[in-house]
Amino acid sequence: MSSLGERGPVVVAGAGPAGALTALYLARQGCDVTVYEARPDIRRVAIPAGRSINLALATRGIVPLVDVGVIERVDAITIPMRGRMVHATGSTAPVLQPYGTRADEVIHSVSRRDLNAILLDAAEATGRVRIEFESSVRSVDFDTGTLSVAGAGDIVRTRPFGTVFGADGAGSNLRRAVVAANGGVADIDWLDHGYKELVIPPADGGGFRLDPHALHIWPRGEFMLIALANPAGDFTATLFAPNEGAGSFAALSGPGAVSAFFEREFGDLVSMVPDLVEQFLENPSGRLATMRCRGWSVNDRAVLVGDAAHAIVPFHGQGMNLAMESARALDRHLRARPDDVAAAFAAFEAERKPNADAIADMALDNYVEMRSGVVDPGYVIRRELALELQRRHPDRLSPRYNMVMFLTMPYAEAAARATRQGEILDELTAGRASLADVDMDAAAELVAGLDPLPEPDPLARPDALSV
Repeated sequence: MSSLGERGPVVVAGAGPAGALTALYLARQGCDVTVYEARPDIRRVAIPAGRSINLALATRGIVPLVDVGVIERVDAITIPMRGRMVHATGSTAPVLQPYGTRADEVIHSVSRRDLNAILLDAAEATGRVRIEFESSVRSVDFDTGTLSVAGAGDIVRTRPFGTVFGADGAGSNLRRAVVAANGGVADIDWLDHGYKELVIPPADGGGFRLDPHALHIWPRGEFMLIALANPAGDFTATLFAPNEGAGSFAALSGPGAVSAFFEREFGDLVSMVPDLVEQFLENPSGRLATMRCRGWSVNDRAVLVGDAAHAIVPFHGQGMNLAMESARALDRHLRARPDDVAAAFAAFEAERKPNADAIADMALDNYVEMRSGVVDPGYVIRRELALELQRRHPDRLSPRYNMVMFLTMPYAEAAARATRQGEILDELTAGRASLADVDMDAAAELVAGLDPLPEPDPLARPDALSV
């Protein structure tokens, strides 16, 4: 058994949100931490076009930000979104589908860069965290306790470590070393769909061209476009589509094809983005994958956290929230077992892996829901009924989306509850054309058979962010 730092320097690989938050938690435990980050300091360099990556901050991510005392700074850079604004095909006006029944059931659009910068500042402000940018951890030698770190000019240095925390993302070099050392496995399941980001500029005079307090979605069956607002008045839009075939990125290879595609599918967008074709052709396309890993640690020497341990597709808006919730869970396990780091790492994986697997599955399911389900009449009535039952029985029923986004119950528990609730909703809406046709007395009897919902995390404050 050993305490953290007993073997030597405490190191974090990766300074993204998960890595910066992990370093901050370690500093709060009294550790001096060195962070190696492959990229330049995002607080001092511009992010390339098409890589801004707006995120949806939800309760699971808000709680750690409250915990480490940065929520007020985060509040200043977020925009609350109260529901999905669905832009269906045809000339019909977009329709808002609210996320919940309470004023605080909102998610928050936030720039990954700006949130990351706040966490980096907070980590450095502890006086215990030193960050070396443009320094990529290439390999690990557990026998000698050394890391190979590539810096400027690709010059490789050898650096010592006692315990290393791998927060170096979905393509983690630390994960390869950890899995090789412990006999684990990492499975990567590439989605046959990709993504491309575009920018919807502010309106003349600096206003928003769309309602900023909604996640805008253009569902088109096999593909979709979404847009999230930024404080400056612009929106970050993302097209998700197949990589090959009709309506795919492969088919959109020239200006004519791109122009015709957007005129046909997203005509209302074309007038908002004068340089749409140029952006599309110049901005990079991204790939999407789910990465499931077994074997997150090597004794008391190394542990994985964030995307390095559990990368998921973005369709439930939970990748960052999952990563930050995991960083807080890791801190909790280390505090519970301060003299047995290896046991803390093992307990961390035992708790988090089933939940990471559960949200990975739910994120894949949500892609189908977003690109086609939101305009399906059966989906609409089930969603309306779920919200109505939540109003009537708030201690017994919460829609799956709400359990994931606005509660902190384990993801696996939310998935199991959602399956049972789905059976109830299917039974009550079978053959019904509208909510008015549903037997609410029968609904009350069925909902009474559900276990009470768990109490919220004490730090899940409804007033944590402006709504």
